[in-house]
Amino acid sequence: MVRRAAYPAAADPEPNAGAPRDVFVTKLLQTFRLGVKSLLLHKLRSALAVLGILIGVTAVIWLVAMGEGVSHQAQQQIKDLGATNIIVRSVKPTMSSSAAAAGSFFVEYGLKGDDLARFRSIPSVIGTVPLRELNQKDARYLDRQLDVRIVGCRAQYAELNQLRIASGRFIADEDERNVENVCVLGSETARTLFRYEDPLGRSILLDDKIYVVVGVTEFRDATGSIGGSFSGQDYNRDVYIPLETLKARIGTMVLTAKAGGREGEIVDLSQITVTVRDIEDVDETSSIIRRLLERFHPNNDYALVVPKELLRQAEVTRMMFNALLIVVAGISLLVGGIGIMNIMLATVTERTREIGIRRALGAKQRDIVYQFLSETLVLSATGGLLGVLLGFSVPYVVMSARWFVGEFFPAAMASIPPNIRDIAPRIAPWSVIAAFFISIFVGVVFGMYPARRASQMDPIDALRHE
Repeated sequence: MVRRAAYPAAADPEPNAGAPRDVFVTKLLQTFRLGVKSLLLHKLRSALAVLGILIGVTAVIWLVAMGEGVSHQAQQQIKDLGATNIIVRSVKPTMSSSAAAAGSFFVEYGLKGDDLARFRSIPSVIGTVPLRELNQKDARYLDRQLDVRIVGCRAQYAELNQLRIASGRFIADEDERNVENVCVLGSETARTLFRYEDPLGRSILLDDKIYVVVGVTEFRDATGSIGGSFSGQDYNRDVYIPLETLKARIGTMVLTAKAGGREGEIVDLSQITVTVRDIEDVDETSSIIRRLLERFHPNNDYALVVPKELLRQAEVTRMMFNALLIVVAGISLLVGGIGIMNIMLATVTERTREIGIRRALGAKQRDIVYQFLSETLVLSATGGLLGVLLGFSVPYVVMSARWFVGEFFPAAMASIPPNIRDIAPRIAPWSVIAAFFISIFVGVVFGMYPARRASQMDPIDALRHE
């Protein structure tokens, strides 16, 4: 038999209860306590309902955190290029018909010294950094060998690409003026060729010519590819030499052995990085550069990369990605809400006689609604709070998963690209707030129907229920 004391009706306040506001707060706390007691009668069922909301809230926070981590890394790579920079790269076209007709396997393309002079003449340009790069070249020291990327550059290249010197120095202006045979090694190049020896002052064989090592760079994280025109860079396997030295010792004509034959190319410059005075001048300057390239490069053998534009595109992509992740995670919250509705409908059926007794004692329909809504709010709020707490653990979970894979599956970890392997999730404060309040909203929406159904029961029929 149901005890009357456990299910008090919405009785009038005591004579000395105070202001109406105090009465309302008292009734609210009483309703809340009754909701908690009712849920504790079925601990397992309530825990499962809380679990559904918990998973949904955690999914929102975790997915957004991973998306923010990926987006932050991509945006940081773009920012490293410089918001006031414009990058022009040489792009190899298909073999021209005239070259094919002449039977030549040399393809001449890309940027030239004349382009560098034209870019410098633009009023808003305050600096230009040209370079020439050669991939898959052989670097040797004694019996040690490594395929490296040779980069012919100038002194400004180190600052532009945020290269720090571990020992020695970088390429100097005097090296280029005097066409010196000196080089600076990337960290991995130095470690592979010299192991435990000090490379400074020693000579290496680079493309069949001897160069003296004057510096070694610190380790630098590799960058991912951006779009289709800017490939990823691994600065640690580079060898830097003066640009004029590269032109004098190696030249602009390079012959490469390919399967089934040989292939040659004639390239003056691989890339020119143009720095403008102010970020407001980037759009206008890039338009001028584009018109110059269209005029003097009809073969379309170039690519124009504007980090400022890429940054705007990355911001839009991040917003779209987050919206998609929220929709995906919101499905989990929807499932949790359906679980709450299912449980509350079962609860209403089980407590039909209790509802009849409360109505007979004077409880109004809104009191019954408040009672069952309080229970759904307890479930959803508890799940939301636990989900938020679990959501903050995403950095530790990712770190532990990374350690586990690296410890027990090193080959699989090594096969993952560095820019993916090193992604760090970033918890967005707005996602925490949004996930919690969405869980409350889900509890109210999915708890309203069972609450209204309970309140609309006929008291007489409810009392007859067995």
